[in-house]
Amino acid sequence: MINTPSCSACRNGINPPFDFTMAFQPIVDLATRSVWGYEALVRGPEGQSADWILSQVTNENRYAFDQSCRVKAIELASRLFPEDGTEILSINFMPNSVYVPSACIRTTVQAAERTGFPLHRIMFEFVEDERVEDTSHVKAILADYRERGLKSALDDFGAGYSGLSLLANFQTDFVKIDMALTRNLHRCRECQAIVKGIVTMANMLDITLIAEGVECAKDMQAIHDFGIHLQQGFLFAKPELQALPDVKWPEAPGLRAKEAAA
Repeated sequence: MINTPSCSACRNGINPPFDFTMAFQPIVDLATRSVWGYEALVRGPEGQSADWILSQVTNENRYAFDQSCRVKAIELASRLFPEDGTEILSINFMPNSVYVPSACIRTTVQAAERTGFPLHRIMFEFVEDERVEDTSHVKAILADYRERGLKSALDDFGAGYSGLSLLANFQTDFVKIDMALTRNLHRCRECQAIVKGIVTMANMLDITLIAEGVECAKDMQAIHDFGIHLQQGFLFAKPELQALPDVKWPEAPGLRAKEAAA
């Protein structure tokens, strides 16, 4: 049974259940050759992996951890992001830790106001394989976030079995295609067929796609050829602890030709 936090915790914030920090990985826009945003990835205080951190999350501290992640990411982004930039801050969140959307968002709003980080530059991601116990509840969360100007994304799409049913129940602003589909895309006909179907679906639902796990220039080109301009992966930069990494722009003859024609 998940402990329900008190209303005072939502109003006044809550202490982190254990020590952690964030690493940042860029999401690039190949259409403009610019950084579109950065995903804040949870890490241990000495760079320990996300799995090491998540193994410490329990039903009892889930709410405190989720809220603390939001605050930590916003605080770091407010210091690291260009002051006059437009880059999006992407934060992972746990829908099952949000019990009343309008109450549980207060800590996020307060952190953004305190640091001067605009709400419209924040995107919340939730993973496909997190069990959604109440779809109407998630709908309420997304509706509340959208009214505040916050963006939403369905992460790791294609890694589990529930992605299509989730999109049938509610639509996020963005869908992040999992590396299981993007890795070796340039030579996998089956993956190409699936990604083509995802692109068609996203266009019909007015959803913007982001390709994850891009690790080679041939995959970058293949993904771009499907019309997916937002990409993320080691090809461009690895996550960097409490810093914004330098972005590499790989050469791709087909991409250069398209850019020149544009």
